[in-house]
Amino acid sequence: MGGSKRYYFPGGNTPKGFFSYYDHILSQEKAAKIYCMKGGPGTGKSTFMRKIGEEMLEEGYDVDLLLCSSDPDSLDGIVIKDKNVAMIDGTAPHIVDPKNPGAVDMIIDLGEFWNEKGLREKKEDILLTNDNIKRCFSEAYKYIRAAAEIYQSLEEIYSMASKKEEMYKNTAGLVYRELSHKELSTVKGREKRFFAGAITPKGIKNTAGSLIEGYRNVYILKTPVGMSGNIILEGFKENVLMRGFDTEVYYCPMSPDKKIEHVIVPELSTAIVTSNEYHEIPAVAASVIDMRLYVRYDLLEKHKPVIAKGLEKMRELLDMAVNCLKDAKASHDVLEEMYIPNMYFDKIEEKRLDIMEEIKGL
Repeated sequence: MGGSKRYYFPGGNTPKGFFSYYDHILSQEKAAKIYCMKGGPGTGKSTFMRKIGEEMLEEGYDVDLLLCSSDPDSLDGIVIKDKNVAMIDGTAPHIVDPKNPGAVDMIIDLGEFWNEKGLREKKEDILLTNDNIKRCFSEAYKYIRAAAEIYQSLEEIYSMASKKEEMYKNTAGLVYRELSHKELSTVKGREKRFFAGAITPKGIKNTAGSLIEGYRNVYILKTPVGMSGNIILEGFKENVLMRGFDTEVYYCPMSPDKKIEHVIVPELSTAIVTSNEYHEIPAVAASVIDMRLYVRYDLLEKHKPVIAKGLEKMRELLDMAVNCLKDAKASHDVLEEMYIPNMYFDKIEEKRLDIMEEIKGL
């Protein structure tokens, strides 16, 4: 029987540029080994990791597949959870370098397997293409920042019209139902941060469904775009951590260090997730908390035209950002075509098989 797999983004395109939570993938203390993949575009890093992940899944190991926000069909990493092994793309923009070389970390440099002479002949084209990619990302981040300004304004309107005291009461009820039988711990649980959604060249992608598959207790916050569930999510998260349980916290790409979208507690098979038009989560075997019940519509009424216009403009800006990311991806594909003919993929496959055997032996 094969293992289970999940998908999420360890980094994302945000108003702050590329925002990384790569340090949360696997701690140095827990890791048996962390492999840092180095090499240029088209050198086969994603394929290398995917093949290892798929083989470990077939052998019954649970594997997290870490998606790339610049190309959601590619991987930025894998985590073989039962082995406490991670393999991470350590190239720009998410530069990852060994922290404890040899003891924990190992570099896999696919640059050992390229034809340097052939690449140097493409130097001018490579430089120009890289410059174009940087320009496309710069433009994308400008549009995302502009969209985030509108998003923040919507949040402020909803915050003004929210029944916060009712949210606190709901949080207390959730904590009582799910945690009252769990004692407080002298050791606080660990908080791991990621993204379950990303702004990508293929639009806004959402992986939350894979994260809660098979969970016993799922609460869905059905929320209008712009309304925050942070009071409930933060409150529940802190209570879980105080009871010593490790917790996965998934942030919103529009506010990557402040707004929580999902809180997942694997050990308790419990999750609270947010559902809106950008990441709809089917209410299958879940308890739905309709956040609209916590809105004072008498206070919101006069702001409805502003909300409607703001949502329209935000969608337009995000569409423009996605188009810029598409252009960046197209240029990246051109760059890959320059590298692929200059790679010794038979040697890379030999290296992959060696690493595969090493992982199995850990």
